[in-house]
Amino acid sequence: MATSGAVTPADLGPRSKLLVDKHAAYIASFSTVWEAADKLEHVATEHFWMSGMYWGLTAMELMGRLQDMDTDKVLDWVMSCYRPEDGGFGSSPRNDSHLLATLSALQILALLDALHRADALAVTAYIAGLQQPDGAFAGDKWGEIDTRFSYAALLGCSILGTLDQLDVEAAVHFVTACKNFDGGFGCTPGNESHAGQVFTCIGALSLAGRLDAADQDLVGWWLCERQTRSGGLNGRPEKLQDVCYSWWCLSCLSILGRLHWIDQEALSRFILYCQDEEDGGISDRPDDMADVYHTFFGIAGLSLMGHAGLAAIDPTYALPVKTVQRLQQQQQRQQQQQQQQQCGQGMQEGGSSAPSTG
Repeated sequence: MATSGAVTPADLGPRSKLLVDKHAAYIASFSTVWEAADKLEHVATEHFWMSGMYWGLTAMELMGRLQDMDTDKVLDWVMSCYRPEDGGFGSSPRNDSHLLATLSALQILALLDALHRADALAVTAYIAGLQQPDGAFAGDKWGEIDTRFSYAALLGCSILGTLDQLDVEAAVHFVTACKNFDGGFGCTPGNESHAGQVFTCIGALSLAGRLDAADQDLVGWWLCERQTRSGGLNGRPEKLQDVCYSWWCLSCLSILGRLHWIDQEALSRFILYCQDEEDGGISDRPDDMADVYHTFFGIAGLSLMGHAGLAAIDPTYALPVKTVQRLQQQQQRQQQQQQQQQCGQGMQEGGSSAPSTG
C-alpha cells in the first residue's frame, strides 16, 4: 500500500452515507449547460460538454434518478453535435468531431435507448478512418495518438455492433506495444504506466477478447499498490490519491477478477468523505471543490463495490449493466434477423435455379 495521503477519519458525520438527493440536485443543475454558454466557466469547459453530459446522466441512472433529467432535450442537444460531413460528434455544436466526444455521444444514446438516432454506418466509417497503419487510433483529424482513443474506438464500435469493421488485431498489437515492465500501460509505447491508461488498455483488450495479452497478475499488483493509507487510490507511484482512480483502477481489477485485492471498505469511506454535504457532488479529495467528473467516478466506484442502493455498472462499457444487457440483446436480435433474411434469400435463389422434377 502506498504511504501518501492523510488518513480518513473514523467518524464521517453526514458523509457516512451517500448523499443521493444532494448529488442528484447538483448534477441536474448542469443538465442544460448549453443554455448558459455565455458564462466564462461554461465556455472554458465547452470541450468537455459531451463527456460531462455522459458522466452526469450515467451517475443519475446509477442512483435511480434519471427521471430528474429532461432526456428529450438532452437527446436533441446530442444530435445537434453530430457532424454529418464526417460522421463524428463534437463536444458541442461549435466543436469539431473528436473520437472521445463521439464515444460519449454513443454512450448517451445507448443509455437512453436512442441509438437508432445515430447513423451507425457513418459513425463507424468515421471511427475506422482514424485507425493508423500501426493499429493505433488518432483522436481526430489532427492526428494525436493515445491509447484512450484505442479504447474509445473499440467501445464505440462495440456499442454500434460494428466492431468487425475495425482491424482489431492491429489495435491489440498497438495496445500491447504500450505495455511496460511493471505490467502497466502508457499512452504510447515507451511512456510511463498510468492508471487511466491502464484502464483504456485493459478495457480495449477486454473488448477485443484478448485479456491474455496482459500480464494479469503483474498489472493487478500494480493497480492494488495504488491504494494509499487514506483508502483512496492514486494514478502513479508517489502521487496523491484522487477519487477518479476509484474508477480507473477498480474497473480494471473488476475486469481482471481481482477486485478483492484492495481494501474496499477503506476506499468506500474515502469516496464518501469526498462528498460535498452542503451543495452536493464529489471532489477529487476531501473538501476540495466538487465537479461532475469526480461525482460520476466516485459513484461508479461505489457501484463496482456493490454499494447499497446503486445500480450495477459494467466495468468495460462504463454503462449500467442493464443498459449493456439490453444493447447486447438488441444486437443479437438484429443478427438473427439478418441471418434469417440471408437464409430466405438463399432459399429463393436455390429454388429458382433448381431443376424441374416434372
